Amino acid sequence: MSYIPDPNQVFPNEYKTSCFIKNVVKAPNIIIGDYTYYDDAQDPTGFEKNNVLFNYPEFGDHLIIGKFCAIASGTRFIMGPANHRISSVTTYPFHVFGGAWQENTPPHLDQLPRKGDTVLGNDVWIGRECVIMPGVKIGDGAIVAACSVVTGDIPPYTVFGGNPACFIKQRFDEELTSLLLQFRWWNLAPEALVEVLPMLCDPNLEKVKREIKARLTSKA
Repeated sequence: MSYIPDPNQVFPNEYKTSCFIKNVVKAPNIIIGDYTYYDDAQDPTGFEKNNVLFNYPEFGDHLIIGKFCAIASGTRFIMGPANHRISSVTTYPFHVFGGAWQENTPPHLDQLPRKGDTVLGNDVWIGRECVIMPGVKIGDGAIVAACSVVTGDIPPYTVFGGNPACFIKQRFDEELTSLLLQFRWWNLAPEALVEVLPMLCDPNLEKVKREIKARLTSKA
């Protein structure tokens, strides 16, 4: 069999603009699946520094990204510590400036709203210059249009776009969406994935349905 791309490489091809980012991210609260890449002609390996903003692991939230996601240049993930206190009459972060202000206010991180983990499923495509806000959940196979600001959850196999990002369309009919979520091709072994690549790239979706059904039946 021909060469199969290695998920443990930093640069999977000769262009060196796409980076398998699980191999360069160091923060303990950022978890990224195999083959997920960030594309950037300037600094693809700088994803953690340039594209995950206000990340303080001690705050307790996580950025979790599944396998085979395509993240375009300029996409930014805003983590929870970017927020301000909104439960009081002022949002101003007095505590961080020290002195008497610090002495008379609660610890800064303790005052911030908790949005929870930010989670991207598998095979998600995020267009250029998108902003993903804290606590957002994006389902498997979803597409986010370029320059969108994602403030709420996005279901699997849908297309969202805009500011704030809103539903545009379902990618597939309900039957194919259900089959894909059952088949979970992203969990196949490398050799088995190579075998199904023609199906995954086939625009004849009725044929794809038949093949997935056959494969699910053979596994049952």
